[in-house]
Amino acid sequence: MMVVTVALLAFSMPLCASKTDDRIESTAKASYVFKTFLKGDDIEVQSRDGAVTLTGSVADNHNKSLAQETVAGLPGVKSVDNRLTVKATPDPAESPDLWLMTKVKGTLLFHRNVSGFKTEVHVKDGIVTLQGEAPSRAQKYLAEEYARDVEGVRAVNNEMTVAKASAEERTIGEKIDDASITAQVKLALLYHRSTSALNTSVKTEDGVVTLSGKAKNTAEMDLAAKIASEVNGVEVVKNRMTIE
Repeated sequence: MMVVTVALLAFSMPLCASKTDDRIESTAKASYVFKTFLKGDDIEVQSRDGAVTLTGSVADNHNKSLAQETVAGLPGVKSVDNRLTVKATPDPAESPDLWLMTKVKGTLLFHRNVSGFKTEVHVKDGIVTLQGEAPSRAQKYLAEEYARDVEGVRAVNNEMTVAKASAEERTIGEKIDDASITAQVKLALLYHRSTSALNTSVKTEDGVVTLSGKAKNTAEMDLAAKIASEVNGVEVVKNRMTIE
């Protein structure tokens, strides 16, 4: 009887692991981040007992980080080995303007209140120039505010125009998965000049984001919550951070 039980367990455990791995791989590819921000990249997701390996190539380091953070937030994932290669590698030391442009573009894409896909970003000597068309005057200046808050930006020239028609193209009622929300919030906090150094833990369940970690003061803690609340897909932010 014991021999039969052991044999059954031996067969069932790999089968359960296989189902979990298949779910991780399919969920990653179906996530909001992979379908929206990473759709032009060549990414392979392989999971073995919850240990995920990412291979292929992406446009830049921003996409590489975004892919890793998204997969790391999926249920059942134990670790992520990020072997993605970058087609155009902006080294912060050698190409600070290119790296800064990547961060500004990412920041604009994450925020629900601006049209990141329609905004052109150019950077020279730390000075950001925004071009393109904004759906409204308010969104034009919001884009400038978000860009100005990115770590490393010296100044912002806002050359965006305002559309005559205010009908913004937006998917109404689109449900964004929790792993994608977590990844966006993490990078949004990392790119902001005032929260980049914070060691903030981010967890998301049904669109409800919980922040934990330590802040230097109440202002930093409140800012982290504000940044998180403006990210695509966030319904509610529970701020459980503490002050050092």
